[in-house]
Amino acid sequence: MEIINKNILDLKNKIVNAENKYNRMNNSVILMAVSKTQSLENIKKAYESGQRDFGENYIQESIEKISQLNYLDITWHFIGKIQSNKSKIIADNFDWVHSVDKITTLKKINDHRQITKKKLNICIQVNIDSEESKSGIALNEVEEFIKKCEEFHWINIRGLMAIPMYQADYNLQYKTFIKIKNVFDTLVMKGYKLDTLSIGMSSDYNAAIAAGSTIVRIGTAIFGERKK
Repeated sequence: MEIINKNILDLKNKIVNAENKYNRMNNSVILMAVSKTQSLENIKKAYESGQRDFGENYIQESIEKISQLNYLDITWHFIGKIQSNKSKIIADNFDWVHSVDKITTLKKINDHRQITKKKLNICIQVNIDSEESKSGIALNEVEEFIKKCEEFHWINIRGLMAIPMYQADYNLQYKTFIKIKNVFDTLVMKGYKLDTLSIGMSSDYNAAIAAGSTIVRIGTAIFGERKK
């Protein structure tokens, strides 16, 4: 069995087991394959293994892939840092954007998306550990940010995304993830129509699912270590 196929099947089984273990609904967690730096051949192997959601970080690389694989029913997620001058390209080519943390950028995406007359799914990036080296807004700024988004008619705020600092210990991972889940739940109780929590990667997806993740972003556990 091809290693990518095996890895995907193993991951999907582990996700199902985690859903059961943590009393989550069946199929409540989407597996996103992080395909940055991966070849077209590897993406097609993943697709042939049943994978449909793919996450990309780098604009030029991702547009080439999207163009060459446009005959496949792939859902493309942009998960990288957004450069303001790339807003139009992102709006034109992706189904989801997980890394929005500026209203000015969101306005540009909204304006470009208006041409397609189709809403773009958005997750707001939260800097969950207040790391200076990472993008994202503070947890206590999320509600005000969402309120400012209400004027944009061609985006659909689906939820929150975070990239926490690396922690090897499961309990520490869970403790971090539950902070964003609590904010998410509070917003839902207030009436905000959120349904997506994009948290969890290869090293911590189990704790993320326990905390309430609906999308786990997995690269290494599918494709192996990236070449330096």
